[in-house]
Amino acid sequence: MDKLVNDFSLGLFFWQAVILVVLILLLVKFAWKPIMTSIAAREEGIANALASAEAARKEMHNLQADNQRILQEARLERDAMIKEAREIKEKMIADAKALATEQGDKMIEQAKATINSEKNAAMAELKNQVAGLSLEIAEKLLKNELSDKGAQTALVEKLLGDVKLN
Repeated sequence: MDKLVNDFSLGLFFWQAVILVVLILLLVKFAWKPIMTSIAAREEGIANALASAEAARKEMHNLQADNQRILQEARLERDAMIKEAREIKEKMIADAKALATEQGDKMIEQAKATINSEKNAAMAELKNQVAGLSLEIAEKLLKNELSDKGAQTALVEKLLGDVKLN
């Protein structure tokens, strides 16, 4: 280091300083602008990429929120449809039971009416048969009792005795 300090030359220093300044000027004129332009473009590209990533992240968040909302709506709609289907099923069952009960009641009433009409018809027929049999028996009895002339006279007197004259 001592040798450098001792061998210092002002002319050499001047020319080295001039060459350094010229080199810096040449770099500024020809290289500095393209380097700075490429650095600025790179910064802008990085900023755009970060902005795009942020926008994509926000969009993804919005899509997830929309998906959750859509899923929730679908679940609510599914639950409503299931509830409505259950109500329809219960209504159909209740209607079918009511219709069956109504038809059963009608059939029972028809059966009761048929039974009553058949019972009345049977009773009327039985009465007719009893009346017919009673007449036959009375006829036969009267024939037997009235075959004798004395019995006839006694019967007429008895009947006339039973009749009260007003």
